[in-house]
Amino acid sequence: DLEVSPGEIVAVVGPSGSGKSTLLHVLGALEPPDRGEVLINGINIWKVSAKKLSMIRNTFLGFVFQFHHLLDEFTLLENIALPCVFSGKSKQESMKIAGELVEKVGIEHRRNYFPSRVSGGERQRAAVARALICEPSVVLADEPTGNLDSENSGRLESLLWKLAKDRNQAFVIATHSMDIAGRADRCLSLVDGILRQN
Repeated sequence: DLEVSPGEIVAVVGPSGSGKSTLLHVLGALEPPDRGEVLINGINIWKVSAKKLSMIRNTFLGFVFQFHHLLDEFTLLENIALPCVFSGKSKQESMKIAGELVEKVGIEHRRNYFPSRVSGGERQRAAVARALICEPSVVLADEPTGNLDSENSGRLESLLWKLAKDRNQAFVIATHSMDIAGRADRCLSLVDGILRQN
């Protein structure tokens, strides 16, 4: 069982192959569970239509992965704005919201650059902004600092903590980083398919 409250940061640790990514995929409505329920804001997400599930995914959930998955043909600002456009907002409004987020994550000076022209840390900050643009209730992060050097890892960690508290968003972070695990409100270990409180 796992329950996460608004504004709470939960780290999930465990060896490679223990199921951390699968757990996030189940929580994030990307893979159905073999059994049990996943409730987001009281809604059992695997009991709704595909259309409603897509709406829940876009409204309540944000994803940050180890690899940023930005689209090379779009600028950082455009990449960040895309989920907002897909949710039905106008391009103009989406770009305005994205513009506010690039400032929050500290890449304002790179807003009109393409992903190939910026550093790994800047790409990952753009990925965080993209995950946040629809103001999700929960942000699921899978090894978000895995490809970053220690300096950029530290910056990204601080950013995630600030955003969680400022915006009262829940974060569930699968990680090998002992720094993240140590700073989290709660740290859980995934061992043999069972979550245990550390």
